[in-house]
Amino acid sequence: MGLPRSVSARIQHYLYMGNRLRSAGVPPAAANSLLPVPVAPIGFETLSDPARLEAIIAPVVTGLGFALVRVQLNGRAPAITLQVMAEDAATGQLTLDQCAAISRALDEPLEAADPIEGEYALEVSSPGIDRPLTRPADWERWVGHDVRLKVAAPLAAGPGAGRVAMKGVVAGFAGGAALVDLPDGRLSLPLAEIAGAKLVLTNKLIAASRPLDMAGADETLEDLPEDGESLSLSTDNS
Repeated sequence: MGLPRSVSARIQHYLYMGNRLRSAGVPPAAANSLLPVPVAPIGFETLSDPARLEAIIAPVVTGLGFALVRVQLNGRAPAITLQVMAEDAATGQLTLDQCAAISRALDEPLEAADPIEGEYALEVSSPGIDRPLTRPADWERWVGHDVRLKVAAPLAAGPGAGRVAMKGVVAGFAGGAALVDLPDGRLSLPLAEIAGAKLVLTNKLIAASRPLDMAGADETLEDLPEDGESLSLSTDNS
């Protein structure tokens, strides 16, 4: 039996990005540190209150000196994954040791709060080069870079009217809304109306994302578990 289509697509995307990075002259070790963590297939079923999960997780992550990028609950029972994406502000990445530190620190608060019914896998990862844009700071940091985004319902009027998926250029964050330059004008969207937004891999993005600190660059894929620079563990909260 072959791999599920979602897994196969992620592997192909991972390999494609690696080739792009190396063809741009990024050293292999540095390229590996910039790649996103390959994760389990993503579903679309909401299994718990995202705000409750973030309220539990955010203080732990920030208390360790990291920035929380995203909390996402994927899949459905019995294959549920709680994905915690975070970054070191100095590098925009996480090393394997940093992923492990966050995972260990989350173990007790998650067990005490018991926010997810049944068994699930906790996955701590860094964003990767084609990172999601989830916070106002993301939209300010990546001005001028290409982005793909989706909204929950077709836009009623103005730039992007009638569409739910579009590609544009990050133009900043103002008035509580993300700004995106589309071919037909500038779009302004509150973050709550964005179902998902992710940077597009380009040579410009590769150049802007080179590691600021190469100290952890020797932790290449050969040194990591097969599921990438992440730490997964089973938690039975039934």
